Amino acid sequence: MALLRSGDTAPDFELPRDGGGSLSLSALRGKPVVLFFYPKDDTKGCTQEAIAFSGLAQEFAALGVVLVGISPDSVKSHDRFVGKHGLTIPLAADEEKVVVDAYGVWVEKSMYGRKYMGVERTTFLIDAQGTIHRVWEKVKVPGHAEEVFAAAKALTAG
Repeated sequence: MALLRSGDTAPDFELPRDGGGSLSLSALRGKPVVLFFYPKDDTKGCTQEAIAFSGLAQEFAALGVVLVGISPDSVKSHDRFVGKHGLTIPLAADEEKVVVDAYGVWVEKSMYGRKYMGVERTTFLIDAQGTIHRVWEKVKVPGHAEEVFAAAKALTAG
């Protein structure tokens, strides 16, 4: 699938989450949602990103914005990741890679000349009606959570 763009309808999903239960986009209708897709639990960049979003979780909540992290890791892996780093944001497990594919972030990557399939670190800001408001591609972690927060603040103010 091609990467989704601003103005596209965000595909609905229902995925198991850390701590048990499940998360679905349709259940969050009426609230803006930040979906951040990341490659792997407990790796350097992903840990920094999840900690940064956790650090701003209360500010996002004060705006009425829901944060959700998604990776192909298992719920068990997410539970360890959350526990190890004291994360305060829900993490959804997309082990079948249906959602990463639907959003166009499951891509061919290359490292040291080796090609493989993986998640392109991408963040989507979705408005309360379920329309993608903004997309951050190939995210660089430093300052990213703050930049997304500023965009969410502008969206909810408007």
